[in-house]
Amino acid sequence: MDELENIPHFLDCLHAQSYRNFEVVVCVNQPDSWWNDPAKKIICQKNQATIQHLEHHKPGNLTVIDRSSPGKGWDQKHFGVGWARKTAMDHISLKATPGDIILTLDGDTVFNQDYFDRIAEAFIEFPDIKAITIPYYHPLPDGDEAAARAILRYEIYMRHYAINMLRIGNPYAFTALGSAIACSVKSYRAIGGITPHKSGEDFYFVQKLRKYGVLLIWTDEKVFPAARFSDRVFFGTGPAMIRGNSGDWSGYPIYPFHYFDEINETFSGFESLFINYLDLPMSAFLEEKFGKNLWQPLRENAKSAGQFIRSCQHKVDGLRILQYLKWRHSGSKSTDEQNLAEFVKSHFSEDQFSKQMNWNAVDFERCSIQSLNEIRNYLAEKEDLWRKTIMILR
Repeated sequence: MDELENIPHFLDCLHAQSYRNFEVVVCVNQPDSWWNDPAKKIICQKNQATIQHLEHHKPGNLTVIDRSSPGKGWDQKHFGVGWARKTAMDHISLKATPGDIILTLDGDTVFNQDYFDRIAEAFIEFPDIKAITIPYYHPLPDGDEAAARAILRYEIYMRHYAINMLRIGNPYAFTALGSAIACSVKSYRAIGGITPHKSGEDFYFVQKLRKYGVLLIWTDEKVFPAARFSDRVFFGTGPAMIRGNSGDWSGYPIYPFHYFDEINETFSGFESLFINYLDLPMSAFLEEKFGKNLWQPLRENAKSAGQFIRSCQHKVDGLRILQYLKWRHSGSKSTDEQNLAEFVKSHFSEDQFSKQMNWNAVDFERCSIQSLNEIRNYLAEKEDLWRKTIMILR
């Protein structure tokens, strides 16, 4: 949607791939009602130009699904990025073999020439994996300081969260970007495909895959999504940047690191919980969410402690963890900068960068783009190291 300026770069990346045994399915889309909306009609027209460009320049292995032309756009009940991704992926699933790989991308994403090759190699090297969540990095937009500041702030939030989830060894320690996921067709079919949420479909999709089996969280290649203000989805990178640019980062806080330790203590207590009731750090939240008799049905249906632990992990999943963090953080007086400083000084105090940085003086609103980028890059390196060390979430 509205990717006319980015599609040539995307096609360049496709043409440059060293791995050639692939087919591409592109879903160009928007609600059909936008044709009658003067404020949105320009997007419809750009989408038509995108289709024309794809048809003119496409290689022989590219299929265009037109959910944009008048009468072909989404209706009032079925629209958004979730339906676009589902439409393309279901199309692939119908024609592909179980051993084929579905690799999802977005029109504003670029990638290196060996990207497809590395993904294919990963599924060969790790034959038991069901999917891959691929590392990412947002290049800074040229000449747009507001967008650069917003994406850096958002990445700092995302990477702080990911590092802490990786640090505690949580089974949901993944980052779900729609432009950075690959799975086998067999896995896609096994979980019933992707659920077409209007936003966050990538998160729920990866969570379903994680419950189904193991995830690979590291490759040597990255994807490079565009950093821009966008309201095409209801939440995610673009809307976060818009809200953040207006001064509202409340939906994307830097949580105190000890909240993650509480999550770890809860997950570590599942084995003991199989035998006796145990008051865990997340107990009050979970009882509020599910009721006081949460664990007994899981015990009764489990034939072993291992099965009970898996049931608990499926119940207290990535969504519940995010909800717990928000619940736990409600009313907190600590600032994002304070929480980041305490985390780095507590866990990475011996790093050269950490020693040189005056963390107590960091102010996300006032510090330079260069300083923000240095912090982002530092956390990105830490996340990459954790991903590479853990490799697989089981």
